[in-house]
Amino acid sequence: MNSGFALFLAFGIGVVAGLRSMTAPAIVAWAAHLGWINLSGSHLAFVGSAGAVGIFTLGALVEFVADQLPTTPARTTAVPLAARIVMGSLTGACLGTAGGVSLWLGALIGAIGAIAGAFGGYQARVGLIRALHAPDFAIAVPEDLIAIGLGLFLVSRF
Repeated sequence: MNSGFALFLAFGIGVVAGLRSMTAPAIVAWAAHLGWINLSGSHLAFVGSAGAVGIFTLGALVEFVADQLPTTPARTTAVPLAARIVMGSLTGACLGTAGGVSLWLGALIGAIGAIAGAFGGYQARVGLIRALHAPDFAIAVPEDLIAIGLGLFLVSRF
């Protein structure tokens, strides 16, 4: 795989992490577990384990529900943003490694993608809610579906 394309995929999965912090690792874990991406022999092989698949999938499901709660902080505040950067780094490193790029470069590009996804997603969601005079869930649910679809598209490129 072309290293530039691998870094593009790492950035993209970082964007997914910026939209939904646990969706990106759940998708990457499933992709590794099913053999869509090869992490065997790397420091990231654990991501494809049954335990990691279960934990990340459960985390994604909980996040889909928690995102709808009025007490959930904005994704751009410190703790949610930090979680997105960490998950963007992890998933970017996974796709970078699977694409033959340095783990650290993939992690960096994934983190940058997570920051872009978090701030871009926040601005898009707030802007759509205001422009359409729609309730939050009417924008949040399609955003969930976009994150899932984009993540699946990215891991299917290997």
